[in-house]
Amino acid sequence: MGSAPRFAAAVLTGLLLAQGTFTASAHGRDADTTPPPPTPRSEVHTLRFLPGGTDVFHADTETFSMLGVTWDDPNAPLPGTLEVRTRSVDTGEWSEWTPLDADDSAGDAEARRGGTDPLWVGASDGAEVRSIDGDDIVHGLPEGLRLDLIDPGRATTARPLPAPQASSGTSPAAGAPKPAIVTRAGWGADESISPASPVYTASGAIKAAVVHHTVDSNNYTCAQAPSVIRSIHAYHVRQLGWRDIGYNFLVDKCGTIYEGRKGGVDRAVLGAHAYGFNSQTTGIAVLGTYTSTTPPEAVLNSVAAVAAWKLGKYGIDPTGTTTLTAGADGGNYFHKNWKLGAKLTFPTIHGHRDGYNTQCPGDKLYDKLPTIRTKAATLTAKNHL
Repeated sequence: MGSAPRFAAAVLTGLLLAQGTFTASAHGRDADTTPPPPTPRSEVHTLRFLPGGTDVFHADTETFSMLGVTWDDPNAPLPGTLEVRTRSVDTGEWSEWTPLDADDSAGDAEARRGGTDPLWVGASDGAEVRSIDGDDIVHGLPEGLRLDLIDPGRATTARPLPAPQASSGTSPAAGAPKPAIVTRAGWGADESISPASPVYTASGAIKAAVVHHTVDSNNYTCAQAPSVIRSIHAYHVRQLGWRDIGYNFLVDKCGTIYEGRKGGVDRAVLGAHAYGFNSQTTGIAVLGTYTSTTPPEAVLNSVAAVAAWKLGKYGIDPTGTTTLTAGADGGNYFHKNWKLGAKLTFPTIHGHRDGYNTQCPGDKLYDKLPTIRTKAATLTAKNHL
């Protein structure tokens, strides 16, 4: 996601009507000495667009750090461009207008609402939304538009350093060694909001790794990465109605790897990250936006490490190709279209845009996929020496 586009176009006024205050879930303690995880909170505003005028309604809010716009029908597309800006708690200054990325898939099969990608904005206490387009698109916008704000909660203890988890099943000799992975408890997952049991791929295996970026700010600190992940988790579950966070793994800009969707990093957990191909892939998302920003070397190393280890569990060459069966009609960023059941060839490590019409994982990260494949192959080869 780049800077906000310039339009000589109509601006539609966004009127925000507060529908309640922050909500938070309750937590229990496993032991008296175990602190509860941070409690993410959400604030919801009804968002209506009125034709004419150039003013944007201003909303003062409680403190939040992530936002998104959602709507009633999880399969409804979002025409036009929604832009947001926020007011910093620290400086009192308003940000530049930023477009919200959106796609037209439901993401998770259990989704109750459609929505844009969530946007990390840092600690803020005001928000404005506008819709800009060359045409009057009031009647084309989906029903039930809401501005959803997330506060990730404040950690009561420092984030633990990543530690290797015990492997199970396949010998490490099958591929690359297992990298250090921060558990869900390590980033403070609120397990009470996603209590459903995990679901696994029907085959009990995966055939490819899909690389994403989370399409939000690169301005988080690495100490804030658990807060970003808690916010994404809360947005996916509370605001969109998914069973859990969509990604199987997440990587911050310092190269720390985090467990995503629950069910065991060693197992073939069914994610919600690659529409039509979730049942055959694992999703690795890099926190931030890499449309015009080059990912740090630490990111490339960690994406390669987790991909090489995960693919190696199933004997898959990280530099090879694989055949995936389309679970839905679809098309990709390169204007290739297919029907349900089509057999398609993908690199075993590929970008989200290869299997869906999206810019994800951004031009700069996508251009580094050959480097990631080479690094993954090197890790695999070294483990066999």
